[in-house]
Amino acid sequence: MRSKFKFFLTGLLFCSCATSKYVDKEQAPAEFSFIFMTDIHIQPELGAVTAFKKAIDTANKLNADFVLTGGDLVKDVLRGNPARADSLFQLYKQTITGFKMPVYNVIGNHELFGIYAGSNISPKHPDYKYGMYKRYLGDTYYSFNHKGWHFIALNSVDEKHQQYIGIIGEDQKAWLKKDLEGVDPKTPIAIALHIPIISVQHQIHPKTIPEAPNTLWVSNRNEILDMFKEHNLKLVLQGHLHWVEDITVSGKTRFITGGAIAGRPSWKGTATGEEGFMVIKIKNQEISTEYIDYGWETQFRD
Repeated sequence: MRSKFKFFLTGLLFCSCATSKYVDKEQAPAEFSFIFMTDIHIQPELGAVTAFKKAIDTANKLNADFVLTGGDLVKDVLRGNPARADSLFQLYKQTITGFKMPVYNVIGNHELFGIYAGSNISPKHPDYKYGMYKRYLGDTYYSFNHKGWHFIALNSVDEKHQQYIGIIGEDQKAWLKKDLEGVDPKTPIAIALHIPIISVQHQIHPKTIPEAPNTLWVSNRNEILDMFKEHNLKLVLQGHLHWVEDITVSGKTRFITGGAIAGRPSWKGTATGEEGFMVIKIKNQEISTEYIDYGWETQFRD
């Protein structure tokens, strides 16, 4: 699969840290690189584990400081089935031990345990929705500092009417407000989340625009962006759409959608996606990117 989309628009560790538990002290921005790896959808079928290990081996050769994921780490726990769900989280957690650098995780919609109708999982179950993710991978939102940058991992998924939606919840907004109060306005900030804040995917493919509930973008995105008005928001890293896109807004903030390890659709690739991940290179506050095709081709095409 070799289709890649890139847009430039002008205008408008495995980490379980609750806030900033595992952080470096803020310092002047330095030169470094990290990997953004999203939509892994690990499962024992369709060669997914072999492919993910190939992506890990490729990433380990790049001398990056850390890996930041973009959600949809496992194939699907939305429908319940505790034994299957547990096995997927265990498989993911075991496989990422192959990285030679810290891994910071972000939650995606596929990690919301048992929320779909017919799952037979009660909302009172301790693993319901975020519970299983937290049990295996820690908090669903947190922040950390690295070489003069402030990184924020957000949870952009919730449940409404037994369907996932794109939204940043009230408790998280209160946490984010408090987190930003401790960040110097000049400090460059990078956000990672699963469901995008800004994307043109639904304009290129208008038939995919949802009615209700919204599943393609963060519904309160303007409110979230307003929280950064007095801050130096340089980079927003997004997943969910399984394609590559790079949008610059007002000449200030880049919104990068990072493709998918699993391709599109997951592990049954067609010409509409490409299995790969992003390398983000930082020099002071300048950002450069490269999309890495890690060399795996599905043998299970539709």
